[in-house]
Amino acid sequence: MTRTGWREMHALARVIQSGHLMRYSNDAGGFAARFEAALGSKIGVKHVLAVNSGTSALITALVAAGIGPGDEVLIPAYTWVATAAAVVAVGAIPILVNIDESMTIDAREAEAKITSRTRAIVGVHMLNLVCDLDSIGEMARKNGILVIEDAAQAVGVEYKHGRVGAFGHVGIFSFNQFKNISAGEGGAILTNNRTVFTRARIYHDVGSYTRNTELDVQEPFFAGVNYRVSELTGAVLYAQLSRLDRIIRRLKERRKIMVRQLQSCKSIRIAPHHDTENAAGLVVSFEDRRQAVKFSEQRGVEHLAASGRHIFSNWIPIMEQRTHDVRSNPYRSDRRNIVYDPEDFRITSDILDRSCRIFLGVNHPRAIVYAQAKWLTRAASAL
Repeated sequence: MTRTGWREMHALARVIQSGHLMRYSNDAGGFAARFEAALGSKIGVKHVLAVNSGTSALITALVAAGIGPGDEVLIPAYTWVATAAAVVAVGAIPILVNIDESMTIDAREAEAKITSRTRAIVGVHMLNLVCDLDSIGEMARKNGILVIEDAAQAVGVEYKHGRVGAFGHVGIFSFNQFKNISAGEGGAILTNNRTVFTRARIYHDVGSYTRNTELDVQEPFFAGVNYRVSELTGAVLYAQLSRLDRIIRRLKERRKIMVRQLQSCKSIRIAPHHDTENAAGLVVSFEDRRQAVKFSEQRGVEHLAASGRHIFSNWIPIMEQRTHDVRSNPYRSDRRNIVYDPEDFRITSDILDRSCRIFLGVNHPRAIVYAQAKWLTRAASAL
């Protein structure tokens, strides 16, 4: 997805020449701080904290939002395993919810699973497909729970009157190798809530350091971890950010090219999107698994049922409720009988069995995309 070149090399060279490879070794501020400010401006949030991975961002966001032992957090049954693992890491219990045909969490089923212990819902935007933020937000307000946006797979994507990552109580991004922009690894926490931001800064920096940037901290310090991002990562991300708008624009253009061709095929169904005008990802569905498997043989197509640890049934440590030590296992320390029965998530399994992702070739010329759209339409028509 990402492209790298002279911008990234120039930024890295400046960091290496400066000798300040750690973000806090330069009191004047460096690339990490500039990236945070620029990202906040682009997404439309007051506070951004860069960290070393998307998983670190999720864990930090949960801690900053006050999620912990005894809490339940609603998550979709189709998301990268880190969404569930992060919940367990803070001592809470993930409650799985089926997805709908949009490939994102079913807001109605999520509301039906709310209990007195539910503290938050994680709205995950999969494959640049945005979840139903309107329904989720309304449901969360009505029930007094928090919305945490996992926008790891949708950095920069627009939704109606804003960009994803800015709609929840707190949002997160990932910048690993396969995301819209990348530094190999990296993540960010985004929020308009000062307290959440302060708690995130404390937690990600071991919780025992007072930097010049932390002199205004009003929250009491508490023990944390080291999820700090380096200046090298900050430099790459600052350079990558200048490419983001073009990447999203090209994704949207290429999706429209594909959809115009594919919608003429009766055997294929374009997965619905909660904001079609700004859609930047493309998933198609079929009548049955056989058709989806056959279609996935085409270049640039992935059968979603084969997407590994994005599917609940492949989250072995979560499904078997195992942690590194039974004494810190939230499933064992509480008197609840949480059962993850695959039969309860047959809706999710069925949707993924019948669905394929089409890669939109953001770096391909339009002529190649047009040609791909035509041959994929022919392939689908022959099923």
